[in-house]
Amino acid sequence: MELSIDILQNYLIVRLKGELDHHTSEDIRKKIDQQYYNNNLLHIILDLRDLSFMDSSGIGLIMGRYKNCKERNGKVLIISTNSNIGRILKMSGLLKIINMYSSVDEAIKD
Repeated sequence: MELSIDILQNYLIVRLKGELDHHTSEDIRKKIDQQYYNNNLLHIILDLRDLSFMDSSGIGLIMGRYKNCKERNGKVLIISTNSNIGRILKMSGLLKIINMYSSVDEAIKD
């Protein structure tokens, strides 16, 4: 699993590449939360375009970040063009509460 984190205005932009599963999700969660709280940010953009696999722990990671952002009146935005990941997100019900976009620019503009 590769992780890169950038900050743009009030957005923490998290790019994930590889497999997000129970082996990697806890470490990823800690890194995201550390950057989010240490930089006093409002929103999180999760760029999942290069994610090849995600299990239920990945859904849990997204839900937890959603809760954190909601407590600050912020939001989580998902970037994904991968149909398999999109299907998992839809089946989980996450797309009822989190919007999905095809690019970071599109998400920020919305």
